[in-house]
Amino acid sequence: MIQWLYKSIMTIGFPIIELILLLRVKKNKEDFGRLNERRGISIVQRPEGELIWVHASSVGESMAALSLIERLVSSETERNVLVTTGTLTSAQLMMDKLPDRAFHQFTPIDRPAFVKRFFKHWKPDLLLIMESEFWPVQIHTAKKFGIPIIAVNARLSEKSFLRWRIATSLSSTIFEDLSLVISTNKEQGSRFSKLGARNVVVSGNLKRSAPKLDVDQSVTGVLSEQIGNRPVWLAASTHIGEDLPIMEVTNSLLDRFPNLLTIVAPRHPSRGKDIAELGSKIGLKVARRSCGEEIVPETQLYIADTLGEMGLFFHISDTVFVAGSLVPVGGHNPIEPAHFDCAIIFGNLMSKNQEIADEMLSESAAIKVHDNKELFNALAHLLSEPEASNRLAQNAKEYANNGYKVLESVSKSITAFTNV
Repeated sequence: MIQWLYKSIMTIGFPIIELILLLRVKKNKEDFGRLNERRGISIVQRPEGELIWVHASSVGESMAALSLIERLVSSETERNVLVTTGTLTSAQLMMDKLPDRAFHQFTPIDRPAFVKRFFKHWKPDLLLIMESEFWPVQIHTAKKFGIPIIAVNARLSEKSFLRWRIATSLSSTIFEDLSLVISTNKEQGSRFSKLGARNVVVSGNLKRSAPKLDVDQSVTGVLSEQIGNRPVWLAASTHIGEDLPIMEVTNSLLDRFPNLLTIVAPRHPSRGKDIAELGSKIGLKVARRSCGEEIVPETQLYIADTLGEMGLFFHISDTVFVAGSLVPVGGHNPIEPAHFDCAIIFGNLMSKNQEIADEMLSESAAIKVHDNKELFNALAHLLSEPEASNRLAQNAKEYANNGYKVLESVSKSITAFTNV
């Protein structure tokens, strides 16, 4: 009944869906030139041979899928991979990073006509859903077309799990239709079993196998020359509510380390102007990368408000605070800086990467803080004790280097449905 109601709402809600899409275009959240992809229409022809569809929500999920996508295309010469996401940022990153024979499209809105049109055009042989992107019409249509559906790196927050349990008439049909659930840990696997999934295995978190981010060495040389021998710490992928505490920590640290450079890389580069204004307001000397401003000896706060350069900033930083973890966002992937010999700190709100966070803490590969006071203490300790900082960075790198084991496990689980 609920599924029928959901499909009916998505069908008769066509005018509202179109209005929302246009409003999102106006807010720069949709690409007008590719808006038809959201309606299941594509100007790209389906490639010959096997086609695996990988669906991810946004940047974090799609980045986690990269190592698997590379494995999928490298293991079979006649195989292609279609990657769908729903945000402009993830679309740009995927177009820059996808290997040959893998390509990006925007995911269709979960309206029956749009989804059916999408399936008829692409005719995928297998659908891989990253983490928790479960759309009722999408899954029902895949099942109707006889396409196996695998949930990869599957996880549900406590709130999402409880919501799905309440909507049992809808959730049971969705999770029973999954051919395989590859969960991140036993607790997550249990949640999917309780929701009706019949085939559940545990592999670990695929984000552990995320490849090392690209670095433009020519740009690295320029920034390194500007920085010189100054100590550098990076607040990576900050969200609203984190910038001010980070700047307050910076002000306090400057009293003890007057040569310190703080780099803030906002998760959404469009916030760069606001962050710079906030920094200037509290008395910091600020420079913005998007404006072409250089790092000079007087620069105390450098706003890295560009896209696709996070690897560069990991490379030039001694210590990295993984943001999105002092506000209820769920934290970002600490594996990314771990590849770069960085000492790693994160907050206590790491639900989206909890397995990785817990494992890194148990292996002395990261430091957890609960507030800006603890962040200050951790940074002051690492800046004062190079040996402790180096040891933390080395442990993090060793942890990251073992991530291939998770990829092997995931690939092995998929083997029954394709020739990985």
